[in-house]
Amino acid sequence: MNNGQKSVAKIAQLIMESKRAIAFTGAGVSTESGIADFRSPGGVWSKYQPVYYRDFLSSADARRQYWKMKKEGYHELKMAKPNDGHQVLARLEEAGKIIAVITQNIDGLHQDAGSRRVLELHGTSRWCLCLECNARFDPDDIQKQLEAGVEIPVCDRCGGLLKSATISFGQPLPADVLAEAFDLSMSTDLVLALGSSLVVEPAASIPLQAKNNRARLVIINNTETPLDRLADVVLHQPIGETLKQVMGVLAYDSNQIPKDSKNLAQ
Repeated sequence: MNNGQKSVAKIAQLIMESKRAIAFTGAGVSTESGIADFRSPGGVWSKYQPVYYRDFLSSADARRQYWKMKKEGYHELKMAKPNDGHQVLARLEEAGKIIAVITQNIDGLHQDAGSRRVLELHGTSRWCLCLECNARFDPDDIQKQLEAGVEIPVCDRCGGLLKSATISFGQPLPADVLAEAFDLSMSTDLVLALGSSLVVEPAASIPLQAKNNRARLVIINNTETPLDRLADVVLHQPIGETLKQVMGVLAYDSNQIPKDSKNLAQ
C-alpha cells in the first residue's frame, strides 16, 4: 500500500469514526466540472479586474463591467454538471456520514448532486436580486437581456439596480449563513476541506476554528494551503477521484453507505 492509498484509507477511517462531519468546499471542487477558478489562467479575473461592491453601487461604468463579466461567464455555469466529488458528498450526507456542506462556490452544483444542507457563504448564481425591492429574477431572463444589447439591467418592478445573488468584494457575507457555519465549526468532529486555498477570509477561519476545537482536519487540494501543517491528512491530488477511492473503502462495509452509492466507487 503506497502513501496515497494509506491516506485514502485514513480518510475513510476518520469518516467512519465521525459523528458530526462537515465538508468545506472551494473552487477546486467545481473546476472538475469545467468551471474555471476565477484566479486561474483563463479565469474571469485574468481578463477583468473584479468589481467591488461599493463601485457597483456608485458607478455605471463599474456596473457595465460587472454585467459584461456575468454575460461572459453565464454559459460555463449554465452547462456545468456535478462531478464525482459533488456526488460523493451528497451520498455521504444521505448515509448520515456528513451533516452539512459549507461552500465558497456559487454554482449550485452541490444541490444538483443531491446535497440538502448546503451553506453558500458567497451567495449563489442561481438568481438575481433587486437591491431596492428584493425582487428575485431568473438569471436566464437577465442573460437574454444582456445578449439583446442591454448593458445594465434594472428591476422591471421598481427600476432599482439588479445584481447577481453572489457576494462581491466588499459586500458583507450573509450573516445568518456565516453564523451557522461557525456554529457548525464549533460542534463538528471532522472537517473535509476540499478544493480550497484556505486563504480567503472569513471563510478560511471555519476549518481552523474547527481544528482548534479538536476536530480532525482532512485537506484535499491541488496545491499547498496554510493549514496543511495542522491537518491530520493532506492529499494534493484530484478531489473527485480521491473521494471515489474513499467511497470504495467505505463501501466494503454495507452498513456505512447506501447500496446505490456503491456505483461511485467502481
